[in-house]
Amino acid sequence: MIEMKKLLAPTDLGEYSQFALKYAAAFAEAFEAKVYVLHVHEPYPQGAVFEGMVYDSQLVARAEAKARADLDAIVAQLTARRIQAEAVFATGRPYTQIVREAEKLKVDLIVLATHGRRGASHLVFGSNAEKVVRLSPCPVLTVKHPEHEFVA
Repeated sequence: MIEMKKLLAPTDLGEYSQFALKYAAAFAEAFEAKVYVLHVHEPYPQGAVFEGMVYDSQLVARAEAKARADLDAIVAQLTARRIQAEAVFATGRPYTQIVREAEKLKVDLIVLATHGRRGASHLVFGSNAEKVVRLSPCPVLTVKHPEHEFVA
């Protein structure tokens, strides 16, 4: 029998991640597992820094504080449903930090949203989900939007 006691649910705090969190919550309820909700803060996402840009530490600090508050709100929603959940905040490249946290926390499953980029966008930005699947120390469930009708 498959046992899942620890799940990692990375979130970029966007719409797609909300769909993946539904799956993580359903698995957590079914297996009585703990969910680590991870947000990886990228002060300047890949491709967003241009020559002549000035680093604004106050802007970065405000963005990080907002992300932490949003992450805490997600965890509060899960715990209100009696799901054991913990916020994990990291800074860096998303796929690197997701794999690192999965190893550190020894999770049984990563539940990850995929944006489904194609063409030039996929070539420029790559796919965090694809990199996580290749590098992960555990199974990865990728959730593509639009969401498949899921009954928990």
